[in-house]
Amino acid sequence: MKKNWITGVVAAASMLLATSAYAETLKIGLGGPFTGPNAAFGAQMQKGAEQAAADFNAAGGIMGMQIELVLGDDVSDPKQGVSVANKYVGEGIKFVVGHFNSGVTMPASEVYRENGMLAITPSATNICVTDRKNGPCGNWTEAAPDLMMFRTCGRDDQQGAVAGDYIVNNLKGKVVAVIHDKTPYGQGLADATKADINSKGVTEAIYEGINVGDKDFSALVSKMKQANVEVVYWGGLHTEAGLIVRQMRDQGMTAVMMSGDGITSDEFASIGGPGVEGTLMTFPPDPRNRPEAAEVVKKFTDAGFNPEAYTLYTYAAMEILKAAIEKVGAADPAKVGEYMYSGVTFKTVIGDIAFDKKGDITRPDYVLYTWKKLADGKITYVAD
Repeated sequence: MKKNWITGVVAAASMLLATSAYAETLKIGLGGPFTGPNAAFGAQMQKGAEQAAADFNAAGGIMGMQIELVLGDDVSDPKQGVSVANKYVGEGIKFVVGHFNSGVTMPASEVYRENGMLAITPSATNICVTDRKNGPCGNWTEAAPDLMMFRTCGRDDQQGAVAGDYIVNNLKGKVVAVIHDKTPYGQGLADATKADINSKGVTEAIYEGINVGDKDFSALVSKMKQANVEVVYWGGLHTEAGLIVRQMRDQGMTAVMMSGDGITSDEFASIGGPGVEGTLMTFPPDPRNRPEAAEVVKKFTDAGFNPEAYTLYTYAAMEILKAAIEKVGAADPAKVGEYMYSGVTFKTVIGDIAFDKKGDITRPDYVLYTWKKLADGKITYVAD
């Protein structure tokens, strides 16, 4: 009898410990391209989220719960993004940071919506990621109002307006080509820029789409040479952009490339070579230079990692989730979403962030960068 009593006490204690351990863990999904052609951006997201989780856990976690990041590799593929989303549903995850690509974020977010989950992307800029009723969103116009989708970055229409203004005012009279990769991000950005320059009296000489993964752009370059193109606006990521620039220079084409946040990786210069010098790019003011980020940036650099592009945008997404969950006093997506939509200001490593009723940030702040060779010989982007 005594043995059975002791056995029962031990079993009950074990169950209590197991339940306590489970209760003290908050799983957060991190969806992004951790392998494949855009793995450089996935690494930025992973480093940003992992550092945030480590910092929060060291300070007691979120409401006493230790954060457990659950990585979901979508390889920048929409179908794989949906698979990742369904994986998170199966694991009972209620909060997601991601995804990277707009074309992955949108279908994945429908899974999150259907299951009462909340997501915040550090990088997906297509208008329809959040604003599905007002943008040119095609099949995405019927999204239900319970979509809890936020972003710490800006939108394509905001970025396109900055690029368009520069082309019209600073590259006046130049022959322009608008090229994109046919993705929701790339074409969305290209179309936003095209719409802006068209509204101001500039008509592009060439408007054309290529396929993600293409490597031979000789025919496109020849076509642009024949049209005497002097400015190439690119809507897409750094992988194809680098190859286009390299092949332009190989054919003796000196046109300036201009693009957006999708080329914000030093891999662009590695792929494109010396010919990327002079490339123009829109991106928010470098978050690495913000005083709020100094302590976190030092942690990254001390560890040998350059927190460029979306590293700190991901860290900020984690900060916002933490602050919102703690404010409402529960890891409840509906309550957290309602609080985030309320317009409250969050203090983050990328500065003060507030959201409008669509989940977009209220402080669009794109500026212009130029890719230049530094004194040490490295080619990277420098704010003008």
